[in-house]
Amino acid sequence: MLYIGVDLGTSAVKLLLMDEKGEIRNVVSREYPLFFPHPGWSEQNPEDWKKAVLEGIPELLRGQDASQVAGIGAGGQMHGLVVLDEHDEVIRPAILWNDGRTQKQVDYLNETIGRDVLSSRTANIAFAGFTAPKILWMKENEPENFARIRKIMLPKDYINYVLTGVHCTDYSDASGMLLLDVKNKCWSREMLDLCGIREEQMPKLFESYACVGTLKKDIADMLGVPETVRVAAGAGDNAAAAVGTGTVGDGACNISLGTSGTIFISSRNFGVDPNNALHSFDHADGYFHLMGCMLSAASCNKWLMEEVLKTEDFAAEQAPITDEKLGSNHVFFLPYLMGERSPINDVYARGTFTGMTMDTGRVEMVQAMLEGVAFAIRDSLEVARSLGIDVKRSNICGGGAKSPLWKKIMANVLNIELDSSESEQGPGMGGAMLAMVACGAYDSVQAVCDALVHVSSTVKPVPEIAERYEKKYQQFKKIYPALKPVFADMAKE
Repeated sequence: MLYIGVDLGTSAVKLLLMDEKGEIRNVVSREYPLFFPHPGWSEQNPEDWKKAVLEGIPELLRGQDASQVAGIGAGGQMHGLVVLDEHDEVIRPAILWNDGRTQKQVDYLNETIGRDVLSSRTANIAFAGFTAPKILWMKENEPENFARIRKIMLPKDYINYVLTGVHCTDYSDASGMLLLDVKNKCWSREMLDLCGIREEQMPKLFESYACVGTLKKDIADMLGVPETVRVAAGAGDNAAAAVGTGTVGDGACNISLGTSGTIFISSRNFGVDPNNALHSFDHADGYFHLMGCMLSAASCNKWLMEEVLKTEDFAAEQAPITDEKLGSNHVFFLPYLMGERSPINDVYARGTFTGMTMDTGRVEMVQAMLEGVAFAIRDSLEVARSLGIDVKRSNICGGGAKSPLWKKIMANVLNIELDSSESEQGPGMGGAMLAMVACGAYDSVQAVCDALVHVSSTVKPVPEIAERYEKKYQQFKKIYPALKPVFADMAKE
């Protein structure tokens, strides 16, 4: 049988076709626009996601036996606010995970309601990207639209609704809304009341590997597949990527260098970082995980290459950065181009180059950018280490992980071994694997990971390079605290 994985990203949807043995039969990608109507805002039209998926799947199945498709599972960008009216029509463009308009609402939640209260209800505090602050923003700034809301959904859940007609979400994705009682896996009535919404406006909750329904007849006919195709609830993109890299069970770690960057540590037990610097979420395997998320990771590379250096030859720009340069750069980069989430939670933070001199050139700037992202990932790793979590190795995936240099920098900055899987399809592969469990091809998420995920290569830190980077990281740690009040003053203009 065949299974379709949907990776609903920020810039494109990536569709993957895989059989039960893990062989990837085909991959199709379709881009869609991203809108920035005001500085710091970030929106997309859910209809663009729908069009990309419904047109992309027939292309994915071209030359394949579409009658063999048994299941579909999605991993999707988290936190985005999708609101539907009484006719299930989209009310306004989706407000995305990297949107920074909600600082007023975040301050209200964290300072007036209180971090301790939020953490006791949801295991997390408010961040600008989370869904609950977006709902409060909409309630205050778009009251007419707010009054029309009949269903609140997340991006990949909208796709599942299009496919099945079921208003659904899964625990991993819902964990990032600040509306879910993560420990007890139910909607927090206190948080719903606080946001002025009712439980019937929320989608039904499922485990990521559960079947939420089968395809609607018109959708099945459009896609050319059987109506019996089962649709899994799916997962947030990071949880789905963790499944795709086998990061399940207790103490496994995955680092993702996508548009955003994450460090993801799975756990059999529920736990909360006392400072809420890391997110405490439900995992797609039915258990829990801690996660640090930075808003700009591989997007920093894209920005520097295309917008500043005006090149698309990323490899050529990295070629001059040899081993002797690693840990010896005098330039530092703060990767806060969209503000930052973990662990500093500062929407006003901005990207900076620090330490430039007359002999600084593009090579030093490129290296500083790659290192800055690695240092920021380490910031979150250090929080996990402070909790007694001993991470000695991690999987690594995402577009940035395709760079051998970036993986080498990351391994030495973190001073851990980094494994790459044979397949680097991330959330799409994870989504297809969740569909396999939903269809009964495997008994559990752990079982499908054990069967299909295999390490293809490992990058180990080099002691002398790691030692140099240790000194550089200690310098990097001092830059943001020094500039934090400057960023706050700049935001007042």
